[in-house]
Amino acid sequence: MEFLAVVMLAVFTAGYLVLAGADIGVGMLLPWLGRDQDERRLVIASFAPFFLGNEVWLVSAAGIVAGAFPGLEHTLIEGLYPLVVMLLAGWVMRDMGLWLRGRVDAPRWRGWCDGAIVAGSWALALAWASVLGSLLVSAMSGGTGLNAGTVLGLPLAALFAWHGAGFARWRLPEDLAARAARVPVRYAVSGAVLVAVAVAAGSGLSWSDAAAEGSALSMTAVTTAAVLPLLMAAQGLVWWTFRGRVESPSYL
Repeated sequence: MEFLAVVMLAVFTAGYLVLAGADIGVGMLLPWLGRDQDERRLVIASFAPFFLGNEVWLVSAAGIVAGAFPGLEHTLIEGLYPLVVMLLAGWVMRDMGLWLRGRVDAPRWRGWCDGAIVAGSWALALAWASVLGSLLVSAMSGGTGLNAGTVLGLPLAALFAWHGAGFARWRLPEDLAARAARVPVRYAVSGAVLVAVAVAAGSGLSWSDAAAEGSALSMTAVTTAAVLPLLMAAQGLVWWTFRGRVESPSYL
């Protein structure tokens, strides 16, 4: 069951990084992709149907850690506490900017919300990059120095922007997509790189030492394995429904 739990955690974590990494990257590039308020509404509309569903993958991954690997939860929070705080703050700031942006029809208000979206997206990217960098360094050093990779992981933030550019190239109208096309990337390629980084980062963790005892491990592994097909089907339906280029602003 431990192997199944590790596989489920890898799948849900990689799913979050590939799916949510795109809207994080687009948020990072918002001032470049959208030069005025109308263009920025289209840029935000490109990922508006997806970003809430994308966050479900992270919530599921966190549930697997809490249920199947409580020792890992303690190690990560204790060793990377500043990054966890930064991640949560960026998440709240980004989502706040998205939800509040359309509540007041005033240029200054939208400008402040756009700033929150960009700042929150950068905070998320830098936090995740530093977490991945820390785990990569820990894997290369044989499981020591969990917080030594925070600085080394910062360049990984550019990977999220690269991934977002590939998503924007596919979803934005042709004239706006041309800006994203200046970055030589395909969404599938950058997604594969993110998955490879996540797998490499997790390869050095001591899963047996962190695994739960008793039925908690089995219940978590089996439950997530049963839920995964339903989540993939729902995600696939959303992506199929909104598979074309965005043509008009969204509800955000």
